[in-house]
Amino acid sequence: MTSTTSEHRRGRVFRYQGYDLDPGSGTLTCRYSLDGRSFSERVAFPGADPDRWDDPAVDRAARWVFLLAGVSYYKAGAPPLIELAATPLRPADAAFLRSFHLDGLGEYAYRNGLDLSDLRIEAPVPAGEAAAGKRPLVPFGGGIDSIVTVELVRPLADAALFVVNRPGDRFAAIERPAAVAGLPIVRAERSIDPQVLRSRELGFLNGHVPVTGIISAIAVMAAVLDGRDAVVMSNEWSSSVGNVEIDGRTINHQWSKSLDFEAGFRSVLADALGGAVDYFSRLRPYSELLIAHRFATLGRYHRAFQSCNRGFHIDPALRLDHWCGRCDKCCFIDLILAPFVQAAELAAVFRGREPLDDLGLLPQFEALVDTSGGLKPWECVGDVNECRAAVALAIRRTDRGGSPVLRALVERLGDRLPSDDAVDALMHPLGDHFVPDAYATDDLVG
Repeated sequence: MTSTTSEHRRGRVFRYQGYDLDPGSGTLTCRYSLDGRSFSERVAFPGADPDRWDDPAVDRAARWVFLLAGVSYYKAGAPPLIELAATPLRPADAAFLRSFHLDGLGEYAYRNGLDLSDLRIEAPVPAGEAAAGKRPLVPFGGGIDSIVTVELVRPLADAALFVVNRPGDRFAAIERPAAVAGLPIVRAERSIDPQVLRSRELGFLNGHVPVTGIISAIAVMAAVLDGRDAVVMSNEWSSSVGNVEIDGRTINHQWSKSLDFEAGFRSVLADALGGAVDYFSRLRPYSELLIAHRFATLGRYHRAFQSCNRGFHIDPALRLDHWCGRCDKCCFIDLILAPFVQAAELAAVFRGREPLDDLGLLPQFEALVDTSGGLKPWECVGDVNECRAAVALAIRRTDRGGSPVLRALVERLGDRLPSDDAVDALMHPLGDHFVPDAYATDDLVG
C-alpha cells in the first residue's frame, strides 16, 4: 500500500496499562495510553452477584475484555508497536491479539490508507509458560529467509534470535533487521585462527567452506547453554539443488543448507543429545518464490534488511551499509521480490540502483535464469525454475513494463518461460521436510 498522509499521522507506541476490578461497584476499569495520552474505559455489571467477583474465572474473563477493548483506543494512532509490559501473554494469545488488530481493523486501515502489517506486540511470557512451551533459537542473518522464519515462529513460541560474529564485531546488515524483529538475541563469538586469513600470503589453498553447518553446530551449543529446545533454520527447498554434477557427484554451493545435511545432522544430534535440542529448517518445503511472497507482506523490514555480499565484508573499512546493486545476491533478491513488491519500493531499497534497471547486469540475470546452459552462480540464490517463474510473474506487473532487463530476459527465454501451472506449484509447499506439527502452519498440515 502506498504511503499516505494518514501513514505519517501514526503514533509511536500503544500501551496496555492495566485493569481493575471493583466488586463493590460492580465495575471493570481498563487503562491504556497512546504516546503518553491516557485512556480509561469502564464496564459496569449492575445486576451481578457481589459474591461472584472472587471467582478466578471472573478475572480471567475481565482480562480478555481488557485485551480486546483496547482496539478502540489503539486506532486513534495505530502505531506499529503495542506493549503489554504488565500483562503476560502466551504466544498463542499474542498471535490472536495481533490478528484481532490487524484483521479486525482491516476496513479501518483500508479506508484510512494505512498498512498495519508492521504491527508487533511485545509482552512477557507467563511465568512457567516458557519452560513448559517451545523455546527455539533462530539463527538470523538479516535476509528475507530468516526474517520470514522469525515471523512464522514468533506467534507459536518463545523465540530468540541467534547471531554469531567475530569478537567485538557487528554487522549492520544483521543488527538493523534484528532491531525491527524486537526479539532477544543470543550471541556467540567465533575467533578463526588468523593464519587462515593469511591464506594467500602463506600459500594455503583457499575456497568456500560449508559455513552454515559450522554455524548450526555453534547454534545448537548456544541453545543448550540458554535452555532452549530447538534450533530453527531458514534453509529453503531449492538449497538442495546443486550447481553442477562431476563424475556422478553433485557439487552444491549450499550443501550445508540442504535436506541431506539437515537429515544427517539431525541424526548425529539425536545420538549426541538424546532429543534435547531439535534441529530443522522451517522453510524447507518453501520455494524462494513463496518466501518472497511472504516477505513482501512484512513492510516494516523492507528498509532494514540487506542481503548484499558487500554488507558482510570481513574488513569493516570495505563493508557497505547499503546494497551495492551489482553483485549476484543483489540481482537475485531484486528478481525474486519483483513480482510481489512495488517497483518504487524496491527502487528505494536499492537507493536508486535497482539491478533490474541496469542492462549492464543482464549477464548476471541470464546466469540466474540459465539462458545458455551455464553454471548456476556459486552463491546462495534460488534455482533456475524459481528465477524463471519470477520473470514470468514480474513482467505482468504494470509497474514493471519498463524494466529493460525483464524485457530482455523474456525475449531470450521465449517458450522456456514456465507455465502458469509450473509457477503455481512453486507458490505452495513442496518436497520433504522435518517441520514438527507444533511449528507447522495450515499449509503444511492435512
